Amino acid sequence: MFYLLVFILGSIWGSFCNVCIYRLPNNESMFKSRSFCPSCKNQINWNDNIPFLSYIFLKGKCRNCDYKISLQYFLVEFIVAISFLVIYFLYGISVTSLLLMILSMFFTIIFFIDLKHFIIPNELTFPLMAIGFLKSFDPNLNQTIFPNYINSILGGLFGYFLIWFVIFIYEKIRKQEGMGLGDAKLMSAIGFWFGWVSIPFTIFIASVVALIFVIPSLINKTRKISSQIPFGPYIIIGCIIYVLFSNEIKYFLF
Repeated sequence: MFYLLVFILGSIWGSFCNVCIYRLPNNESMFKSRSFCPSCKNQINWNDNIPFLSYIFLKGKCRNCDYKISLQYFLVEFIVAISFLVIYFLYGISVTSLLLMILSMFFTIIFFIDLKHFIIPNELTFPLMAIGFLKSFDPNLNQTIFPNYINSILGGLFGYFLIWFVIFIYEKIRKQEGMGLGDAKLMSAIGFWFGWVSIPFTIFIASVVALIFVIPSLINKTRKISSQIPFGPYIIIGCIIYVLFSNEIKYFLF
């Protein structure tokens, strides 16, 4: 029963994540109005806004104008619901679970915004930094995942300035902008959350995953080497992999 409730709760918050993904890049308020169809602008009734079910019953279309609704809405709700379920399975009812569920929502929103718009809004990274640092003062948190406040602040600074240094060197050599500061702020947030040890592993894993996805398009020439690539999603994937195997990584190092 608890697993079902957690899944439903995750799907509801996933629906809110969809609102953020749509409105934040357009500088729209999260709470100014109910959800509406981007085509006909009609407000969506509550019975057409039920996570998963409404998308399935409406066959991915608006009831009023038959506008095709992006599969992204279904995927976001599903991803957040599954992440809540996995976190609850691993950590039960705890502050650790609450924090990781909050992080999963932020990560999901950042992932899809950066993937589509090539930006990572400050409205997401700044709160992540603050939460990551403030939680480090709680000595009762899971110490195998979360660092103390000294390690946290070192991680935040290391994450930001490492990416800033890469950007600086790239611009000096290539005379053009490479990564954005949004990536630096995201790495800083990860450092605040998981300490300085997480930074090199997250960047390494993110770079490897990015190469795996990008190299085929470079080979078949559908993408140029100078093409813009959203690195935020790869950073998030790298961070998730790090967290899943953080015990093994720390054991190997220390």
